[in-house]
Amino acid sequence: MTTPDPDGLLAEQLLRLTRRVHRIQKRHLAHSDLGITPAQSRLLRTLAHWGSPPRMADLAERLEVVPRAVTTLVDGLEASGKVRRVPDPANRRVIRIELTDDGRGALRELRAARRSAAEEILAPLTGDQREALGGLLDTLIDGAPAQSC
Repeated sequence: MTTPDPDGLLAEQLLRLTRRVHRIQKRHLAHSDLGITPAQSRLLRTLAHWGSPPRMADLAERLEVVPRAVTTLVDGLEASGKVRRVPDPANRRVIRIELTDDGRGALRELRAARRSAAEEILAPLTGDQREALGGLLDTLIDGAPAQSC
């Protein structure tokens, strides 16, 4: 008889939850009629948190993807008017990526779709359970060691 692996079970549960979150967000995104893929959505969210328009290389690094992947995402978003390429004022050889007004509007719709998806996922939890989950997730995200009692 084998001993159950609690960490293996937790890892599997986290993976299943991640897949479920992705499926539900994708479904809510499809209902928004924005024509934006999850990867493009992530790029838009990343752009929104930048103080000034970043370079493509900066985006690739932040998104942890190869620069070619960012080029493809930016091409699609630029074609739909959500972002634009702008020259760097200090170095004309450098191109930066900035959100357009349409891109900011799309972000508002994306946030609403993400909130709807989160509400669907968290619906079975009580307020106390949500608070506890939030604390646990913060600990996992920050990588802080658990406190012993």
